[in-house]
Formats: sequence, C-alpha cells, structure tokens
Amino acid sequence: MSTIHWTETNTPRSARWRSESATPPPRRVVRADDRMKADTAHRLACEGTALLWRGDFPGARHLLAAMGRRVDRRPPRRGGSPAESFHLHRRARGHRARVLGRLLVLLEDDYRLNLRRAPDVRQACAEAYGPPSGPTAVSLTELLGVIGAHQWRTKGVEVPALGARIHPHYGVFSPVRGEYVDLVARAPLPAPAGRRTAFDLGTGTGVLAAVLARRGAGRVVATDISPRALDCARDNIRRLRLTGQIDVVGPGLFPDGRAGLVVCNPPWIPARPTSALERGVYDPGGGMLRDFLAGLGAHLEPGGEGWLILSDLAERLGLRTRGELLAAVEAAGLRVVGRTDIRPRHPRVRDTADPLHAARAAEVTSLWRLAGA
Repeated sequence: MSTIHWTETNTPRSARWRSESATPPPRRVVRADDRMKADTAHRLACEGTALLWRGDFPGARHLLAAMGRRVDRRPPRRGGSPAESFHLHRRARGHRARVLGRLLVLLEDDYRLNLRRAPDVRQACAEAYGPPSGPTAVSLTELLGVIGAHQWRTKGVEVPALGARIHPHYGVFSPVRGEYVDLVARAPLPAPAGRRTAFDLGTGTGVLAAVLARRGAGRVVATDISPRALDCARDNIRRLRLTGQIDVVGPGLFPDGRAGLVVCNPPWIPARPTSALERGVYDPGGGMLRDFLAGLGAHLEPGGEGWLILSDLAERLGLRTRGELLAAVEAAGLRVVGRTDIRPRHPRVRDTADPLHAARAAEVTSLWRLAGA
C-alpha cells in the first residue's frame, strides 16, 4: 500500500494511503483547518496539493461543499453531438472528483476519526475496507461514500418485485433503479421453469437471483467477478432465506454447466469507470456484454433462453449502435426471440439542467430474449 507524507508541528508524519478509485497518493500534503478559506483550498487542490483536515468534522463538510461550488462555476459545455457531450461531461466530472478528492482525513489505527464532532465511522470502514492496518489517509469524499454505504446496508432498499428489502454493500451497485428488476419479474419463464436451472451472471446484490428463485426456478446459480459482490449476494440470499435454492459462486462470469435460463444485466455504458461503484454502470469497450454473448450458446440447455437486460442509453449517446448490438448477437450464433421494453423512472429523467438530459429522457431499458440460432 502507498504512503503519504506531511509535516505537522515541525514533525514529519506519514500514513498509509487508500483510494478505492486507484488515485495515486498526493505528492504534496499540507495541514488544513477551519482557518483555511475556501478560495485558498480550491486553488491548492487545483494545483495538485492535498489538504489534510485537522479542524472539526462539520467544518470539513462545509469546506468540501464550498470547494464544489467553486468547481461548478464552470459547467461543462455541450458538445456538437451526444457522444461529444458525454465525453465532455465525464471529463468535467473527473476534474471535479480529482479536486474534491484532495481534501483528506486521517483514520486512526482502529478506523476512529479523531476530529471534533466526528461520527463514529469504525463499523462503516470495517465493512468497506476489512480489518484496520494502521493509520490511513482517505479522501473525505470517499469516506462520505463509505458512511452512506453503511447506512444503505443497514436500512436496505425496498424491492417491490420481491416484497422485501435488499441490503447493498459498499462498492456494489444498489437496485434503486428498479426497471431491470421489474423486467425479470414479469418476463415469461422458459417452460418447464420449475425443473430448470437458472444462471444469474453479474449478480451484484443478488436481487435478480432472488427474483428468479421466488418465481419458481428450480435452482439458481449466481456469479460475479467482484469478491465484494459475492459477499453481498450471499448476505442477501441468507437474509431472504433462499440459501436452499441459490448458490453464489465465483469470482467469474459463467459457472460450470448449462442452464435453461441465463440472465445477465451488464453495465450499459461502454466507458471506463472511475470508482468501484461505477463498475455497475461503466464497462470499458462493453467487455462483459461481449463475453456474455460469446459464452451464452455453450451454457444454454436445449430450448433454453438467455435474457439480456440492457439500457439503450449508450445508443442514444452515440457510444454504440443498435446495429452493432444485433451484429454481436448474430456473430455469437444467437437469435432474438422476443423483447420487452420499459421506460426509466429515476429523477434524472426530469433534470433538464443535465447536459445528457435529452438522451436520459428518451432512454429505454429492454429485456432481450435470446436463443440459439
């Protein structure tokens, strides 16, 4: 693990550096507290200097918000095409994340945050990072994400299709957008479903595996490439008392054997993620989509179906065409036997200030039913 260095009361100090987005450790770190002006903090952060906060915790949050307002004074310009607007938006978001990520806090040996009026973050950090291993510096933005994830994990997310709550872990995509869950809950199962095995590839929280089990799939095998997702899925399957019907295996995409139904909800935007959580949305080059299509035929039982749940946002942003998707299906030796569409319900659809509003407002999520050619 990398280390950061700074000087405090004329004494050299150091701590381990942790970044879930793989941001390299800052080369220059200065002490900051409630006396530092937001303009100064913003300028230093833009220049690449990290600020190790030593004031009280509410002061750190106020400074972070003030720095964010200064970054947002220059909103991203709209491009000449949806694809250009997307790339400009991502570049601006990346710049914002880098600048705000330079406000740091220090976690003690036991993950205690030794700041005045600071919350107890020890349990949240242990859930996200595992056992503590000495003083660790993290960005305040990352720590706030860890705290928020702990709250989601504790409270859970209501999933109407299950009539139950799903508890997402840190770094695992939460089913707050329920369109894809509703599609799987309503699509006709390949008969005879009760005697067939189903695979849920890229299970994340395990929500789709649970829906399939509740719908009567004989046995469900859920996979993921992320150890965090595998732990999260097992936790949720246990909470739902479905361990007798669902096996969670991995890391990997396809399990061994064949199934009468293979379900996959891959990240829908073929672009590079900048954090662990973004891996649920961004997939460089559409690699998971390609791997699913390429391996599906070899893992389907005769008469079985593959269900691809995919938003068309990438198409509306000019990052992939419908023709390219259908060509990939055909090249994999598959054919489309049906499709069900649903419109999004999330708040960003109505955010006209969003530079990608036109694409988001027109977005459609589809369940593609695929079979062997």
